[in-house]
Order: sequence, then structure tokens, then C-alpha cells
Amino acid sequence: MKKSEATRLNILQKAFELIYSNGYQTTSVDEIIATTQVTKGAFYYHFKTKDEMGLAIINELMKTTFQDTFIAPFKNTDDPLDTVYQLMYSLLMDNEFLKVEYGCPASNFTQEMAPWNIEFTKALNSLSGQWEEAMIQAIEKGKENGTVSEKADAKGIAVYVMSGYWGIRNLGKLENNKSVYLAYLKQLKVYLQGFQ
Repeated sequence: MKKSEATRLNILQKAFELIYSNGYQTTSVDEIIATTQVTKGAFYYHFKTKDEMGLAIINELMKTTFQDTFIAPFKNTDDPLDTVYQLMYSLLMDNEFLKVEYGCPASNFTQEMAPWNIEFTKALNSLSGQWEEAMIQAIEKGKENGTVSEKADAKGIAVYVMSGYWGIRNLGKLENNKSVYLAYLKQLKVYLQGFQ
């Protein structure tokens, strides 16, 4: 990796950490520069604006993680409903990067930026659309192989799971306690069992 590419990646990673813990609107370019220890000129060499950097965080950092974490588990599963549950459990209870007090990075960006910036809306919608489609395809395959009931509405299940995940992340952020996640996971399991 060239020095210029390494500097750009460092800016994105450090900015993401600041934004995840403090919020996008309240994180200033000056704070990002101080944390990355690059010059203002170096920052603006890589990003014309803060929003350009924010979009790069979504399209370059979050997209890769999203693919690996939210999409990949559905690629070769024979039991998509169990995969849904195990993914939610892992994200909520086992993932050490996603902190209960900070919520979900994609949801946070959506709440802060989607109403004000169409480019953020498009980028975030692309991420959520990929997750939804991966679940739908896996559930449809499960219907074909008999692990999911014929009566299951794949899109309905995907939307329910996604909205539940983002909602419980926000509730966890408010309560700053993972115990609320356990209540959600218990009910999610009951819900998913209805489609087996």
C-alpha cells in the first residue's frame, strides 16, 4: 500500500471511530485531523469535504464489513432462519466492536444524515438493500429445500428482522444495557420458529 493510500485509510478508520462514538454531526474535521495527526492540507488532499469523507466511510469501510458480517452468512446456508437468529445473536451479544452504548453505525448514519443528504441516503439504502436481498434469497431457497415453511413471506421476514435489529440497537443505546437484547432475541426465536 502506498503512503498516500495508507494515509487515506488511516483518516477513514480514525474518523469512523470518532463518528461511531460521538456522532457524525458533532465530529469536526479538526477533531479528525487531531486524531489522525495529519495536516489539514493532507485531509483536504484526500477529501474535498467532510461529507465526501463520510460517504467514503460508508462505501469503502462499512461496505466491506457489511458484506462480511451481514451478507456472507446467507450465501451458503441450508437453514436461513437459524442463520438469521445466529447472526442477530452474534451481532448483539458477541461482537466486541459494536458497543451497546453507541448503537448500530449504519442506523446512526441513517438517522443523522439520510434526511439531509441524498448521497448518504443512496449509499445507506444500498447497504440495507443488499442485506434484505441476501435474506430474501436465502429464505426462498429454504422454502425450496423444506427448511422454511411455504407460507413464509421472505420479504416480510427480512424487513421484520432488519427493523427489529435497528430498533433494538437504539433501545440498547438508550438503556446502555445488553439485557434488552436478550428479550429481543427470545422473541425473535419465537417469531422465526413460526416459519419452520
